Amino acid sequence: FGRAQLHQLRGRVGRSHHQAYAYLLTPTRQKVSADAEKRLEAIANTQDLGAGFVLATNDLEIRGAGELLGEGQSGQIQAVGFTLYMEMLERAVKAIRKGTQPNLEQPLGGGPEINLRLPALIPEDYLPDVHARLILYKRIASAADEEGLKDLQVEMIDRFGLLPEPTKNLMRLTSLKLHAEKLGIKKVDAGPNGGKLEFEAETPVDPLTLIKLIQGQPKRYKFEGATQFRFLVPMERPDERFNTLEALFERLTPQPA
Repeated sequence: FGRAQLHQLRGRVGRSHHQAYAYLLTPTRQKVSADAEKRLEAIANTQDLGAGFVLATNDLEIRGAGELLGEGQSGQIQAVGFTLYMEMLERAVKAIRKGTQPNLEQPLGGGPEINLRLPALIPEDYLPDVHARLILYKRIASAADEEGLKDLQVEMIDRFGLLPEPTKNLMRLTSLKLHAEKLGIKKVDAGPNGGKLEFEAETPVDPLTLIKLIQGQPKRYKFEGATQFRFLVPMERPDERFNTLEALFERLTPQPA
């Protein structure tokens, strides 16, 4: 039997209030290949809802998905894994469509690094199910734009109730990440007494905008090196940090011609 067949057979055992068991017998370990052993281990460890998709993805990583784009269909992607391979492919395709070279130095998937020194999480008492929390973390981190993030927030409120303060912080933090990525900002570090922005080598932010900020309030804004911009603003409360950064990002956003 193939692994998909075994998974289907296992799913047919027991119905409704009838509990049943499926015993799948295998040859001795010496007669099982390394890949077969990985597949057996995967099917033994995967028994939750949605296991079919997990098994299929795992199988792709074991045998390799081949060269997904191109004439040759014999490549192996198990060195990096299917998920990472698809992220690399998506980034390369987006860059080529824009007529630019993919930025190989930019970390994959993480986006800008933002540290505001405040709790930004989904508390256990709000959503006790660990698996559901992990899925929501992934969906929040994968939000493509503000609209998608707002839709997810509405869905969470509808399913689990009003968002607690740390989860509101998480949503606003993710919104800042989306905005920072558009501005070519790779790092934001802020606390009660101010913070700093670190820009990518290429950024759409007009340097003249930063210079005007410094000239207008030299005690509040200044450059630190070629890529860092410091702002000295009292921001004791979390909402003050968010409001300050949101206003600053809005100020730095290039206006359409």
